[in-house]
Amino acid sequence: MTTVDEPRAYPAAIPERLDPDPQLAELRNQPMIRVRLPYGEPAWLATRYDDVKIVLGDPRFSRAAATGRDEPRLRPLIPPPGNIMSLDPPEHSRLRRLVTKAFTVRRIERLRPRVQRLADGLIDDMLVAGGPADLVEAFALPLPVAVICELLGVPFEDRGEFRYWSDAFLSTTRYTPEEVGACALAMREYTAGLIARRRAEPREDLITALVQARDEQDRLSEDEMLSLIQAILVAGHETTASQIPNFVYVLLNHPAQLSALDDVPRAVEELMRFVPLGLGAGIPRYATEDVELGGVLVRAGEPVLPAVTSANRDESVFTDPARLDLRREEASHVGFGHGAHHCLGAPLARMELQVAIGMLFGRLPGLRLSDGEAGIDWKTGLSTRGPERMMITWD
Repeated sequence: MTTVDEPRAYPAAIPERLDPDPQLAELRNQPMIRVRLPYGEPAWLATRYDDVKIVLGDPRFSRAAATGRDEPRLRPLIPPPGNIMSLDPPEHSRLRRLVTKAFTVRRIERLRPRVQRLADGLIDDMLVAGGPADLVEAFALPLPVAVICELLGVPFEDRGEFRYWSDAFLSTTRYTPEEVGACALAMREYTAGLIARRRAEPREDLITALVQARDEQDRLSEDEMLSLIQAILVAGHETTASQIPNFVYVLLNHPAQLSALDDVPRAVEELMRFVPLGLGAGIPRYATEDVELGGVLVRAGEPVLPAVTSANRDESVFTDPARLDLRREEASHVGFGHGAHHCLGAPLARMELQVAIGMLFGRLPGLRLSDGEAGIDWKTGLSTRGPERMMITWD
């Protein structure tokens, strides 16, 4: 067991583009250290695959225990209590069951033809307009937004508003705390309006199903319903909209791997492992008892940050992990998390990414960056990475 040292800043510098923080490889080879993020109390940092899975999946590490604590985070505002990401089973399980049916693999596969038609239409529009095109605005953003809007029952024409709110929710420095708070209030009022409309005019969508679970079965509170819809709306489009151009960028920088796109599902899994979406570690968990982990003793009440990006590059689990290998056959990545909080929308994200990558490289021969790095504007001031603008062209 090691002694507790003074926490060090993490990350020391924001990694550029999609490169993982170089500190992580060093930290995987030593006992866990304590770190301090821009906001909140110090925390232990779990960097190894096995340790990260324990933090994410072992009930001795709690999300609910963060309530009332100054939890470590990249963003200034503390997540509000009572949302699904702040709960442990059985309360977490109760809410999760209400929406699980909408995201089963079987149901998502039934959506695949619809998503393919949407993707086809967006690519048709790009072909008619001709290159160059901004991949983000022309394809990567409207595809997952259209899908999550249809699933939830949210008007697609409102996408500009909730895109702005999503950026505010993910803001590290782009918006002030006051602006983030104003966006949170505006999104809450908007969501309440959607709920009111579905109470008056029920439809075959997820918001209607949640309203019925609230009004007819008393299975969740009004606040829980509001928080759940907001979380699905943000998470349901933001990560996929970022990963589509991220994946395209990585593939264009690894042209030798393009021949392996004959197996798109496997390629997407390797890209999920390889591409770091978040800037820092994941959401902290608090130890509910003393636990030996990563060569240190984590005391009850201490937070641990699971560094998913580091776990996906663990040399003890993945052969040559810094190399992209679209035919890799090794342990599962933790890009969608692990345990009770494993990403609810993982089947949907996988399917959308498979459709997007398969169709972009299938229908746009010679797909390439039109202006090289000069044609890419990378996100800044947000906790997720990816291009805000990415100019592409094709033959």
